Amino acid sequence: MKMCKFDHLFAMKGTISFFFILILMNGAIAQLSFKTDADITVGAKRFSEYESMLSGKRVAICANHTSYLDSVHLLDFLLDKDIDVVKVFAPEHGFRGKADAGQKVSGSIDDKTGIEIVSLYGNHKKPTAEDLTGIDVVLFDIQDVGARFYTYISTMTYVMESCAENDIDFVVLDRPNPNGFYVDGPMLQTEHKSFVGMLPIPVVHGLTIAELAQMINGEGWLEEGIKAKLEVIRCDGYQHSDIYVLPIKPSPNLPTANSVLLYPSLCFFEGTSFSVGRGTATPFEVFGHPNMSIGSFIFVPKSGEGSTHPKHEGVPCVGWDLSEIGGKRIQETQGLILDWLVDAYRQFPEKDKFFNSNGFIHKLAGTDQLQKQIEQGYTADEIKASWQSDLSEYNRKRAKYLLYD
Repeated sequence: MKMCKFDHLFAMKGTISFFFILILMNGAIAQLSFKTDADITVGAKRFSEYESMLSGKRVAICANHTSYLDSVHLLDFLLDKDIDVVKVFAPEHGFRGKADAGQKVSGSIDDKTGIEIVSLYGNHKKPTAEDLTGIDVVLFDIQDVGARFYTYISTMTYVMESCAENDIDFVVLDRPNPNGFYVDGPMLQTEHKSFVGMLPIPVVHGLTIAELAQMINGEGWLEEGIKAKLEVIRCDGYQHSDIYVLPIKPSPNLPTANSVLLYPSLCFFEGTSFSVGRGTATPFEVFGHPNMSIGSFIFVPKSGEGSTHPKHEGVPCVGWDLSEIGGKRIQETQGLILDWLVDAYRQFPEKDKFFNSNGFIHKLAGTDQLQKQIEQGYTADEIKASWQSDLSEYNRKRAKYLLYD
């Protein structure tokens, strides 16, 4: 049977989604199982578990367009429960999730509620003491995708730190990690720390957002080792062998379940001259370059919502389409697939122009070794073997903070 694309799995419910999930699982590794919102109760839905933490207090929420309880946004839900929400903090892509990656997002007022929205992106990534004045507790509820360079976890780190510095409670409403079924990639080296990699964790960290918050606190990774007054609200029905099919796309260029699974492997191409399909209908499901003569797929990036002036805009790119097979490869491998990056470098005619001169690949990888290894002719298996000692040590630490089997 040909493997069905993931595109239309977002927001599918009940028996219909289960039918398509069975199709997707044809040939997949047996111990992994697909789960949707019909199977899992996210932390935000377990209001009775955190109501007492908010009652009678002035509350700020760190939230975006993924902060939903079925069809109700967390902000509207809390206000309906008479919780005194006084401020919203919004991460990259904004409160409604429509801004481009890296686009400056300004603060504003929520049209529906009149509540102030403070953008935590651009030059204002960390809440100031003034931002937190009069606030008793910050509630964090944002869907992560399990990759170190996905900046929502950097935002959480900064918010945790500000709460710790200002003696404010910090509560994380947990959500499943759609890439939480494996751990892989190089560890971040301190000299390559940036907003796309703040924490000493591998590229694919294998933690939910609440597990990661516990690890940040427990390992003393906040500035000067300070600790946040942290509470976490678990999901119900989730375990790490689940592949969670997100009900809402987490950012503009991850529109499908397939793109979410491929994102950790294909994002390395963002540090090269290759396009990963931003400005097409299948971002992070394809990759290619105008100067490639090898490849069976042609796509043309175009400017649009969530992808203004994408790389190689208007120019045909020759490359590969992973929309049919990519997600299945990730399930079977249960790890990063480096072959695509290594093979693209080997086949690219202008080796000195493959990696971007700004060194962004080092920030994504968290090390300068990946580029050196590829340029020196290492195979994908040899590169991955060089990570194993660090990953073993990381997994020993990670085990202390797991909330789910």
